[in-house]
Amino acid sequence: MFNLFTSISENEARNLSPVTLAFIGDAVYSLYVREKLVLSTDFNTGTLQKLTSAEVSAHGQSQLLEKLQPLFTQEETDVFKRGRNAKKSTRSKNASVAEYNRSTGFEAVLGYLYLTGQYQRIAELLSAE
Repeated sequence: MFNLFTSISENEARNLSPVTLAFIGDAVYSLYVREKLVLSTDFNTGTLQKLTSAEVSAHGQSQLLEKLQPLFTQEETDVFKRGRNAKKSTRSKNASVAEYNRSTGFEAVLGYLYLTGQYQRIAELLSAE
């Protein structure tokens, strides 16, 4: 049986593909942005979707990364670099290659932290935005 919020060891997480970490990290960041907007605004779902898309986009994540990257630990920096440099099977339609690569690195960090149960660290980083 699968349990939500199941953690894996840091070693197990390091052995996952950085693109797989980014896959999870994308969902973590999307949920964070959606929850933040729902709890802080009274917009209709169409407006919420547009605002979410702007923040969760590669461009939006790349901008956020400028603020957060100096706060990364060495382990987070290593995960970020693996995600940024990973070969990806898709390309972004609305962002530069550099923005897309940086956003993949950012998502990989969030995925790594989530899978290793470091929820407080995710909160610390995202509250610094």
